[in-house]
Amino acid sequence: MEMPFCETRPENGAELVPTDNSAPHKVDLSSKIKEQKVVVDELSNLKKNRKVYRQQQNSNIFFLADRTEMLSESKNLLDELKKEYQEIENLEKTKIKK
Repeated sequence: MEMPFCETRPENGAELVPTDNSAPHKVDLSSKIKEQKVVVDELSNLKKNRKVYRQQQNSNIFFLADRTEMLSESKNLLDELKKEYQEIENLEKTKIKK
């Protein structure tokens, strides 16, 4: 039996929104980064013949997906999350310097 794969994506393509209360967003982003690292590692270590499934958004339905495409998308998402996290860090550093 194949294990289904559930992709994690920021809801509605959420972008960085500078707010005074960025700490909860930073913690949430940190946990999403950790989760996405696990997804990338799992996809990277799969054997070539293993099947990967993508979950239909807002549903419990899974569809067969291409492993290399999913790996590429997962890496891109991880990079986006890291970039957003770094932007928050930079904003905090500039606030401290002022």
